[in-house]
Amino acid sequence: MSIPTKHALYTQHSRTWAQNRFVYPVVSRRSGGLSLGINLNPDKVCNFDCVYCSVDRTQPGTGREVDLNAIELELAGLLDAVSSGTFWNEPSFDTTPASLRRLNDVAFSGDGEPTSCARFPDACTLVASMLDRRALSTDTRIVLITNATLLHRPAVQKALRLLDRFNGEIWAKLDAGTQAYFQTVERSSIPLSRVLDNIRETGKGRPIVIQSLFMTLHDRGPDDAEIDAYVNRLRELVSGGCEIKRVQVYTVARQTAEPWVGALPDERIDDIARRVRETGLQVCPYYGP
Repeated sequence: MSIPTKHALYTQHSRTWAQNRFVYPVVSRRSGGLSLGINLNPDKVCNFDCVYCSVDRTQPGTGREVDLNAIELELAGLLDAVSSGTFWNEPSFDTTPASLRRLNDVAFSGDGEPTSCARFPDACTLVASMLDRRALSTDTRIVLITNATLLHRPAVQKALRLLDRFNGEIWAKLDAGTQAYFQTVERSSIPLSRVLDNIRETGKGRPIVIQSLFMTLHDRGPDDAEIDAYVNRLRELVSGGCEIKRVQVYTVARQTAEPWVGALPDERIDDIARRVRETGLQVCPYYGP
């Protein structure tokens, strides 16, 4: 059954749901179905300041505390609603196409970098246990959506080894081929070299997914030289021993932090995807609204 490449649902990515504080549902274009997000950064603190971020940092966060008991109750409630089918009666989700009405994953993705949270390893243990008890751990992935800056930390590495045993998948961000463009987009003091080193070393232990978002800045997309540099980074990762399961090449679909950020045209996404495919890697393109 085909999955829609464009749908109004893909523009909705609210991290609030009912009275929940940490767990929220999203029909995700990259997941290809329902993703239950877990926000471990309710304070909205992040070590990146991406120009395309969809988090509204003009409004304050809800505090730094991460309550695992609350996460367990909220996740259980959503899992029950999805299992019974009542979830699909909820406003804004009742228009979901049949091909997307399936639970694909539980994702650590919120208002900041999830691995920066001290409770990240405990949260991984909790989610793995909950899915295992419900006999969902085989068909439902646990996805870590990460900017890859902290994957070298021992506590994070230990948590990743746990996820390896419970159908875990790492989606590591790589949006640039050069330090200059990386700094323009990510606006972080952390160098691109650390991201690349962490992706390479993490991908030596398990196959990972590369997530690459390209966009227009002041109506101009990345030039061919930047895309060439990006593709060469992918080649370097593979030659360095990194196992890349697939590459997601996509553009913005929601409101961004900066008003001068826009979606790349479909044909440019296809062109970048073609260049990635020429390296021998599997690539999945995703388009703007």
